[in-house]
Amino acid sequence: MVVFTHPIAIEPTYTADHDARSPASAGCFPALGFTMPSDAPSSLNNWWCDSHTEYAFVGFSYEVTQCQSLSALKSDFLDIRKKFNGRYVRLYGACDRPGFYNDIVDAAWHAGVGVQALIWFGFNGDSKWMNRRDELFSILHSNPKAKFITRVVQFGSEPLFDHVLEPGALIAQVDLAKEKLASLRIPVTVSDLAYSFRDVRSNNLLQNHLPILSDSKLDGGEKVLQAIDSINAHILPFFSSRASKGMNQPPIMAAFRCQPDCTAAINSWPLVKADLDYLISQAHGKKIWFSQNGWPSRTSPGVQPNSPNAVANVQNEKDYYNMLDSHCPDLKAAPGGGVGWFAHIYSDSQEPGYGIYDASEASLKFPFAPRTSC
Repeated sequence: MVVFTHPIAIEPTYTADHDARSPASAGCFPALGFTMPSDAPSSLNNWWCDSHTEYAFVGFSYEVTQCQSLSALKSDFLDIRKKFNGRYVRLYGACDRPGFYNDIVDAAWHAGVGVQALIWFGFNGDSKWMNRRDELFSILHSNPKAKFITRVVQFGSEPLFDHVLEPGALIAQVDLAKEKLASLRIPVTVSDLAYSFRDVRSNNLLQNHLPILSDSKLDGGEKVLQAIDSINAHILPFFSSRASKGMNQPPIMAAFRCQPDCTAAINSWPLVKADLDYLISQAHGKKIWFSQNGWPSRTSPGVQPNSPNAVANVQNEKDYYNMLDSHCPDLKAAPGGGVGWFAHIYSDSQEPGYGIYDASEASLKFPFAPRTSC
């Protein structure tokens, strides 16, 4: 993913009955302590935990381009559940092996974690995403456990930012997916930057500092927000052009000041909050997830900062997650049931620099034990 700037229908009602924003009882999925049944239940009623309990750390992004074996998926998902108290796995990338999502469902059932599925567009401008969509929908309907595991289906990653589809075409895909998945009661969303969800043509200050794009590509981000069921935002402050001392920035950015300097991950909450405040203003009570969320420990050709002051190292990666954890009460207070955040990504073998594990998956790069409630 190459990023040149960091800008960033209501949840279904089939939830268990318990106090909002307190930790979920063990009687709903995927609450910590929940015991998975051996077979799929007869109904989704009272199956999912109330989204108001699904704030703070919820799990990991997990890249599947390696087409991991079922045994590897079971091992990793169980590790996410048992070692880190993860409740969800958010898929990233794509495996085009036929039936692969059946293995995802089996592994998730084995571990007791929910899945945020992904229809991956990729970066080649091809139409493979259509086959991935159709394959996913087919398994969601044919595998009796799939609807009990799949919390949401995402279109991603960053189709608006990458101009994969113009907003109107993307909304049409969202609407089609809602229709196809309505009987399964699986919500549909788009996973993208907060920046991408803005109608920038209506903001002259911001438009003056963007690449030249057609009107159709500049407009429609807010309409996508209206179409999706939940908001899955990419929060990546390392890439922000505002990750600086607040000097020599375009007017729309200059109004934003980081005190102290936001280049240190531990001080990047103002950047996160700016995106969150915008999303809240447009969400109208929808659930918000930080689906692709982190700070890299190293740069690579596709991972370069937009501020010379932003530093990629292990300390900053650690500090970023500690900073998020320290703001658990703020995330809990967000409308729509609070913000649930994922760590991007499970290991450096999946995306160099972003992993909680190193590339060998034998050692953690730093201690990682964020809160799941507060």
